[in-house]
Amino acid sequence: MVKDDSSKQLPARLRTLPGDDVRQIMWRFADRFDYQMVVQSARAVARGPVARAVAKGARNSHEWTEDKAALLHEFDAAGITSAAVDPEYGGYIEGPKNFVLGLLAYELAWVDAGAGTSSMANTLALAPIHERGTPEQKQTYMSRSVPPLPGDSRKIWRGAFALTESIPYVGVDTGVLSGRVRVAEWNDSEEPLLHVDKRGRFITNMGSANFVTAAVDSGDPRIKGSCMVILEETDPGTFDRGIPTRKLAHQLSSTRDPIFSLQVPASRIIGGYTVKDGVIIPNYSHADVIEAVFTRTRATPAIMTSAKLLSAVEPVIRYHRRRFRGAAGINEGTPRFDMGLQQKEDALHRLLDVWAAGEAGASLGFETARLLDTYDAIEKAKAAVLAQQGIAGGRAELKALRAREKDATEYVALAARRTPSPEESARLAMLDADPVVKFIVTESLSSVLIPAAKLWNTGHGVNMMREAVSMMGGYGITEDCPGFLGLKWIDGQLEATYEGPEVVQRRQLSVTMSRPIFLRQFQAWIAHLNAISREHPAMGAGTLASAMELWFWSREYLSTAKDAYGRDLYSNQRHGVTYPLADALAWLVATYHLVLDVLELKRKGPENPALAEGIEGLVSFYTDLTHIHAATAAGEATRICAELVFGYRAESDPALEVLASTVDVFKDVAPFNALRTKVDASLAGSKLAKDRAAESLSHVMIPEVLDYPV
Repeated sequence: MVKDDSSKQLPARLRTLPGDDVRQIMWRFADRFDYQMVVQSARAVARGPVARAVAKGARNSHEWTEDKAALLHEFDAAGITSAAVDPEYGGYIEGPKNFVLGLLAYELAWVDAGAGTSSMANTLALAPIHERGTPEQKQTYMSRSVPPLPGDSRKIWRGAFALTESIPYVGVDTGVLSGRVRVAEWNDSEEPLLHVDKRGRFITNMGSANFVTAAVDSGDPRIKGSCMVILEETDPGTFDRGIPTRKLAHQLSSTRDPIFSLQVPASRIIGGYTVKDGVIIPNYSHADVIEAVFTRTRATPAIMTSAKLLSAVEPVIRYHRRRFRGAAGINEGTPRFDMGLQQKEDALHRLLDVWAAGEAGASLGFETARLLDTYDAIEKAKAAVLAQQGIAGGRAELKALRAREKDATEYVALAARRTPSPEESARLAMLDADPVVKFIVTESLSSVLIPAAKLWNTGHGVNMMREAVSMMGGYGITEDCPGFLGLKWIDGQLEATYEGPEVVQRRQLSVTMSRPIFLRQFQAWIAHLNAISREHPAMGAGTLASAMELWFWSREYLSTAKDAYGRDLYSNQRHGVTYPLADALAWLVATYHLVLDVLELKRKGPENPALAEGIEGLVSFYTDLTHIHAATAAGEATRICAELVFGYRAESDPALEVLASTVDVFKDVAPFNALRTKVDASLAGSKLAKDRAAESLSHVMIPEVLDYPV
């Protein structure tokens, strides 16, 4: 505890902004020295060469300039480029790379998201090959994409991922392709030669790409369906990088509208092919490849937006404290000189909301990345088991998995038991050893967490980035704004569209959040939060649990309810119902993972010698910050659910006239009213938590200057 001037006892305060020791605990990589070294390398590049490039105006051109290209060599030298490549092809990190790529994106986006995109674009180009390529394709393109060793004269290859077509306004349906592949030449006993025509739109990395992984559809009866194919700049024909996209965001990355008309051998079809009755049949359609790629890569742009919010905290504090310095009559040592705008509650409370959103987004993004790092091994184990049963791919595999969802749901229920019986423990162990069950559980979670992270982090994150910019006053929209906050706000608009805009994420969530196995997992989260609330009542876990109960009831109610005209409310085409419900879920999911991260800090923080001196204030602040965000999330989810439950009733319903004075006017929604009252009551203390956090924020120490140029 600390004392103020009146000797009144106050909770311990946050002394300094959280550093690496805090992040390593919360994001679970305190035991990964290799990850920590990657973070330091990426940070040195971001806050050195990248920051200097932005400060000197490198973003002020649509062209791919020497200054921008030079950053790629900085990435190479720092080990960023090869971080995504497996050691057998020249990389240096064993195992899955989703989490470490998230860390790289976080560090680069802390300064400039365009730099993050530029460094990650090659990884996206390689992703189709990594996930579905043949062994020969992997060996060729992975090994070419790592920087040469000293004494090696070869040049590094860089790639681009070409999915979207030249449809007006960059509107694209990934199931609709205008790119075409045809047979150019096919002689007996020789490999077919293909001709590929492809026009790309908004393709990142085209300024430096040597190869492209492109999605195309068949334009020839001798080729079945769609596929992805590898194009090289030296292939016969046209490899036109196209004109630069006149974007306002991510200017440190090269984005162009390329045109390809090339001849390539059929061995460039990603994943290979078979020939049956004179027809080339790709082993994977373009949709198969894209599903595997986007499953693993959407968490990265979500993390980038959250990094921006957290990077804004220090510049805003510095601006607020110095706001009045230099003005006549503002003397050193006075509260107005020392604290500036932070004398006022509004400035502190608004910044806490920005900070909390950044923390929740990062918690969700990194949890998603960690989950994806377990996905590959589980997916391979599942495939091996099904193959032994004679089941491989397509509808047969889908049918087999659906048949086991009941077992997977049972596994989730048993795993959530605090004191299982011996029989239940034995059954749980048996299910836990079943790769198919483990895959279904993991896939269910990932199918919710991935779109939720992409939707909430980038969507709500951009809104909160605007809030951060507004707190800088007019300075926020200048090029030399400390922390480049205005540029980060603009960049966030683009991240919200990468790998599918909000509507795509809402569409996926509207399907996956209604699966029985996820709903059982969701109920386990509620039980977990209630248990946390009993042990740590100040975290707001009980508030979040109450809001989750309300959401769960609302989803169940809406799934069978009809509107005033007798039409089903919860259906594929009722986006006015399913999409807002997905938004509400995303709020809850993000906050749940913030609770888990802060709980981890509570448990592991005191064990870290570097944190020992200030751990009480650190934990106290994060406890209050979590409580603040739990209240906000509960309010948002409750508002959305109330609009959906009541909003589709007829305006002329006579019961509406007495709704204000009768709690159970609508008997069918009486449970909703009770749950909403429970949520409202659970908000007790949330504003007091905000006051405590604001007090702590007003005294936190920050460096004299930012550690990168402005």
